[in-house]
Formats: sequence, structure tokens, C-alpha cells
Amino acid sequence: MATIKIKQVRSVIKRPQVQKDTIKALGFKRVNQVIEKEATPQILGMVKKVQHLIEVVED
Repeated sequence: MATIKIKQVRSVIKRPQVQKDTIKALGFKRVNQVIEKEATPQILGMVKKVQHLIEVVED
């Protein structure tokens, strides 16, 4: 499967608990952290739910 790199660009302070849980489930621990995940339908769905807090990094 293809992989995607995702970067958290905004904080989860004052966000709903569901969005905080999604960011944590993706594996983020801090702002500006870049992680690499496989592009499965589950991961892409989580990315879409918090797309205003993250960005997909292009190489």
C-alpha cells in the first residue's frame, strides 16, 4: 500500500473530544510532528475528519 506523510499544524486545545481522540489515534503527540502512515481507508477517513488541524506533506 501507499504511504502518506501527515503533519499536525494546529493545536487541539479548545477542540471537541472526538477530534482530540482522532489526533491521538493517528499517533500525534505535539504540533509540527510529522508521521508516516499507510493510506488505508480507515486512516484516510480519520485524516478527513481532522483535515483543518493537519496537512498532508508532499516529498
